[in-house]
Amino acid sequence: MIFALMTTVGLSVAALILILIRRDKLHVTHGFGWILAASGFALLGIAPTLIDRIAVKLGVAYPPTLALTVAVSVLVVKILLMDIERSRLEIRNQRLTQRIAMLQADIEEIKESVAAPISSSPPDAGATPAVQAASDEPDSQGSTANND
Repeated sequence: MIFALMTTVGLSVAALILILIRRDKLHVTHGFGWILAASGFALLGIAPTLIDRIAVKLGVAYPPTLALTVAVSVLVVKILLMDIERSRLEIRNQRLTQRIAMLQADIEEIKESVAAPISSSPPDAGATPAVQAASDEPDSQGSTANND
């Protein structure tokens, strides 16, 4: 009975992982490891004496010890891979934050350089903007109307 349950759980988890990958809830590289684990559960449910035969060939006296050792080893490798991925993402996040800060500084510098010429040349005190714009336009001979 327990073997049928293990097989059912393994196949159900494998199907769930495939659904999660298809819906983009789980990345393919992460899903591959989970499908392998689920397939291992299903395999042990289908062939329960498999672990016993492997343990005998490896010289392990108590076969469940082999199963637990393999399970703990797989978990340690999975945790290591997760830490590597998290570290990579932290470094990328830090670099992106620095890049955004540099771009914001560049934007502020550009704003200041654009605003400086406008404020340094004040318009004629009595002229309206329309009069000032007309005086800056060239006449038919190419000279401006504001010749002194």
